[in-house]
Amino acid sequence: MSIPVLTAVAWPYANGPRHIGHVSGIGVPSDVFSRYMRMAGNRVLMVSGSDEHGTPILVQADKEGLTPQQTADKYHRVIAEDLRGLGVTYDLYTRTTTGNHYEVVQQIFLALHRNGYIQPRTTTGAVSPSTGRTLPDRYIEGTCPICGYDGARGDQCDNCGNQLDAADLIRPRSRINGEVPKFVETEHLFLDLPAFTQTLGKWLSTKTDWRPNVLNFTRNLVDDMRPRPITRDLDWGVPIPLDGWRDQPLKRFYVWFDAVIGYFSASVEWARRSGDKDAWQQWWNNPDAQAVYFMGKDNITFHAQIWPALLLGHNGAGDKGGEPGPYGVLNLPTEIASSEFLKMSGAKFSTSRGTVIYLGDFLREFGPDTLRYFISAAGPETQDVDFTWDEFVRRINFELANEWGNLVNRAVSMAHKNVGAVPRPGTPTAEDEALKRQAADAFATVGEHLSRSRFRAGITEAMRVVGAANKYISDQEPWKKKDDVERRDTILHTALQVVQDANTLLTPFLPHSAQKVHEALGGTGTWASQPELVDVEDLDVAGKVNPILTGDYTAEAARWESTPIEVGRPLAKPTPLFAKLDPKLGETGPEWAPIEPA
Repeated sequence: MSIPVLTAVAWPYANGPRHIGHVSGIGVPSDVFSRYMRMAGNRVLMVSGSDEHGTPILVQADKEGLTPQQTADKYHRVIAEDLRGLGVTYDLYTRTTTGNHYEVVQQIFLALHRNGYIQPRTTTGAVSPSTGRTLPDRYIEGTCPICGYDGARGDQCDNCGNQLDAADLIRPRSRINGEVPKFVETEHLFLDLPAFTQTLGKWLSTKTDWRPNVLNFTRNLVDDMRPRPITRDLDWGVPIPLDGWRDQPLKRFYVWFDAVIGYFSASVEWARRSGDKDAWQQWWNNPDAQAVYFMGKDNITFHAQIWPALLLGHNGAGDKGGEPGPYGVLNLPTEIASSEFLKMSGAKFSTSRGTVIYLGDFLREFGPDTLRYFISAAGPETQDVDFTWDEFVRRINFELANEWGNLVNRAVSMAHKNVGAVPRPGTPTAEDEALKRQAADAFATVGEHLSRSRFRAGITEAMRVVGAANKYISDQEPWKKKDDVERRDTILHTALQVVQDANTLLTPFLPHSAQKVHEALGGTGTWASQPELVDVEDLDVAGKVNPILTGDYTAEAARWESTPIEVGRPLAKPTPLFAKLDPKLGETGPEWAPIEPA
């Protein structure tokens, strides 16, 4: 049965190019999931965009001598182009500086305000002594007063998971320049999180099948919820649509507040661009729809606690009750697929420390499918993983090139050389039937894994079919069957059938090479679609042009099923699917890469 599936992907900051650590948690897993869901016949809406507000943009703009908008424009395009190169099939990858986003954020806020979930408070805010500019909590670090972790942020401690106030940190310091912040009184609007204690706790208690890392993190989220500020003293962000606030030039919504609403605002924008302005409703108002959110583990709080609270408040379904807002009753997340961190030599990827491998550099050197394979097979799905060039080279050479690439090449080459087309089989043996049955049965197994965001288990099962097919060819030795053409052709037909099935199983993971395998097997047309980067006019701001990622993914031929390979289809001499990497690369990496500490 076809169901609406929302794939909601975390929004990267547009303050610089993204590195491979970012896409290990969002880009690759979310696209593998979405491609599978489309192949399985579901109606997928995959949305995200560049997070363009807040201090990270202001800091980068100052460094480069640009305005915040110029900085956002520059890096939004860079990020979108890299995601296009990776093959991430967004229905819409947009940005938070659109007129549509501003309108949706303000409408969600007004619904929360009407229902009593917003409260003004006088609080203490951090200011940079050298610039006079507000320092967001996330840009202040110090020692956690609860667990003693030195490196806690001003909004929460990643070690113990507790929500914090920057003023409570021991030895607070600016992450921008190391100075000790000055704390001053200021008035802000707060989300009344304690007013969701019962409803949020009840909802979280039903999520027993989430990933263990998410469950462990969310277990104590409702025990100590405190009001959370949703406004900041900044001049860059979404204006506050309340009397006494809207005309203040230094009061804007906190970047986290408007960014999480982006999942919904992007869906609304996609619908408006589709020609049916209400099309978003089948993913957001339909109780049968699924909504799966992809992010890194440092974003679990925002997606398991704060975003659900905003949705409940808009719906009038918090502990205080209320009436549904202008968008009706909006669906809460079905699943939160949070990944751990991809590290390098035990440390998080860090641009400031030079421990970074930029996505664009990687794609230009190695192409998209090698990275997609590595992340799917060895990425940080449930625990932190160290990226090493040695492991990358080993995986690509011995698994991707030797196993999968070699299977495609030997099966197609022998059929091309001996028949010139897909041969007609004779009577199959038990061995032939067993291999075909293993490949056909894998669709259910791999599909179950992918539907539950278990990507490592899914690709492992698919590669098990590849391994069985390679063993089958070696055992059956079709090159020795010159005097038994019927048997030779039956072996080759069986091998080609399983190559076609394995290619389908691997398509969500390796869409670019899947297209090549489709063509090597004599197929024509689009097997696996790719996104397009296009410039469009803003729907609400005259003269503003926005680059977006989008695509028509309905025309691709890939379907999640085993289909009989067409006998007699002409086969050309194949070219290598993957080039083996120089083993020396495993010692040092490419010249542009950071040096791994000994």
